Amino acid sequence: MLRILVTGARGRMGQAIIACSEACPELTISAGIDLGDSLAEALPDCDTVIDFTYHGFTPEVVSGCLAVGKSLVLGTTGHTDEELAQIREASKHIPIVHAPNYSVGVNTLFWLTRRATEILGPDFDLEVVEMHHHHKKDSPSGTARRLAEILAEARDLSYDQDVRHGRFGDVGARPRAEIGMHALRGGDVVGDHTVIYAGDGERIELTHKASSRNTFANGSLRAALWLHQQGHRSGLFDMQDVLGLK
Repeated sequence: MLRILVTGARGRMGQAIIACSEACPELTISAGIDLGDSLAEALPDCDTVIDFTYHGFTPEVVSGCLAVGKSLVLGTTGHTDEELAQIREASKHIPIVHAPNYSVGVNTLFWLTRRATEILGPDFDLEVVEMHHHHKKDSPSGTARRLAEILAEARDLSYDQDVRHGRFGDVGARPRAEIGMHALRGGDVVGDHTVIYAGDGERIELTHKASSRNTFANGSLRAALWLHQQGHRSGLFDMQDVLGLK
């Protein structure tokens, strides 16, 4: 029986993970912690930690898992370069799944985006549009960033140099080697992502819309079980590994 510690247990994602776990007989929630609770006290009684809180908590949860040899499913986004470096270093010693999105549908979108970009070639302009609820703190979303990274990789472009975040004023004609990124915020939108390929005389749009956080919760539980099945093999993995899409 896989024992899971859920951080942010009183939050929306934490509650969704705990609720969805009831349908998984292979695992149990050993504890749920939130602000004011002790991570160190809860860690010994679990096998895997699932964290969807905030990137500022990442250093503590990574170092805690590293200290006692626990695997980690990390769903936070907006990490600094230093936080990402800590994740990579820790993965040399413990197994970590770190993904911008745990939805099976979104990870299929990642795969389709790469294939569509390769098939369509350089004659289509590339745009990414995402929308989330008004509580979301980081922009663009981790999922939108990953979509833009896939577009850049497939087109041999640079995320840092070729992604344009919104447009305002007299910006001139759109260069071909550009990836537009647009973040919308409002209401209770769980997460919408669209990749637009705009060519002469035709337009293709790949869209995923999440209507429930359960899709992310179930994906994170699937990732935790996948890590458990790998034994104690250390490494840094994502949902493409979990789903066998690589």
